[in-house]
Amino acid sequence: MDMINPKLLTVIVILSIGGTVALSGCSQSTKANAVTLASQQQATQMVFDNQASRNNGAWGAVYMTKEALRLPRANIVDVSSLPKMAEDASLQKWLAKFEGSSEGKKGFITTNGKKLYDDSCAGCHMQDGKGAKGAGYYPPLADNSKMQSKYDLISVVMNGLRGMPSFHSMMNDEQIAAVTQYVHSDLNHFSDTVTAANVTQLRHDFPPGSDPSE
Repeated sequence: MDMINPKLLTVIVILSIGGTVALSGCSQSTKANAVTLASQQQATQMVFDNQASRNNGAWGAVYMTKEALRLPRANIVDVSSLPKMAEDASLQKWLAKFEGSSEGKKGFITTNGKKLYDDSCAGCHMQDGKGAKGAGYYPPLADNSKMQSKYDLISVVMNGLRGMPSFHSMMNDEQIAAVTQYVHSDLNHFSDTVTAANVTQLRHDFPPGSDPSE
């Protein structure tokens, strides 16, 4: 009688055990309303309690004194005591500044070039357009010879460049023309007229990934 290879025998045993475990865990009953592993799991779905989760957060106990820990349990964060966002005066100022936000709209509504600049560009390039240096570098837009080409400027505003975001989907052609005109003429002293038609010429359904020259 031929001897069985020990390695082959080991593989056969492992496969046999694995198959038995797999079969024992399967719900194979065909009876109506039969109790299966799947039905038991569905019946015990856990309801998530946000407030209980806050109370059980480890950060809550870290800053509590021993005396406080001896007191009856209370909500660490009681959301009912927080003011409603709709009543927040500071939020209302921001909604008014960014116009369409209060109406659930994305992007901008105004076609005033200076307001578009103040709301979308001044945070990085500063209100006077002089740029800034710090955690990053934000190039100046004022008194900058690179702002002379209105088409290059339109491309950058529309498609973004390096760290600057794209306003392709946030501003329409008229708005991009308005903010471009402000940078081109008000922050610099160039005299070309920027029109919505100029923007339309450069608009693509899908803007380039990072560089307008792509």
